[in-house]
Amino acid sequence: MATQERLLDIDAVSELIRQPEFADKRFYLMGGEIFEMSPVQRVHSRLASIIDFFLRGYVMSKDLGEVHVELGFHPPGDRHTLLAPDVAFVSHARLSQQPENGFLSIMPELAVEIASPSDSLAQLRRKARIYLDNGSRVVWIVLPSERGVDVCRSADGARLDIEFIGADGLLSGEDALPGFELELSRLFPTPK
Repeated sequence: MATQERLLDIDAVSELIRQPEFADKRFYLMGGEIFEMSPVQRVHSRLASIIDFFLRGYVMSKDLGEVHVELGFHPPGDRHTLLAPDVAFVSHARLSQQPENGFLSIMPELAVEIASPSDSLAQLRRKARIYLDNGSRVVWIVLPSERGVDVCRSADGARLDIEFIGADGLLSGEDALPGFELELSRLFPTPK
């Protein structure tokens, strides 16, 4: 649900979150439209923590870059779009020109969006398209209700190439994070 109608940019979001009444709120922008992110529920939090744990362990063991949770990313030159993936990987090479503080004016090589009950699949795929159009190599849309992940890649034109991987499958870092693998049974164990 959009919270305002006027076209906003990342400076407006930065100013907004500095105000005491909005200090504990989280927002993102798509095309100048601001959206408030609601607090996540238990399943969402658990999935984000597990993905972060495995990505961070792999990235740190090989000194490949940084893994972030809910960090703001915007496309270079586009101050009307600001996304905050649940988990993201960015290589050292891409971080070298970025400020230590503030939002990053790049997109992560790997972005992970976890579907919440308030998210529509269309909205998540719109985010995936923005990531991929602006430098991400692969986007994982984690679908808790389906016990699987939509792996999104760029395809010809404005199309997304989407591959669903179920709970018994294996996620790969592909060319965003070569050698990384995550068994989805780690995210979606057999119910007890």
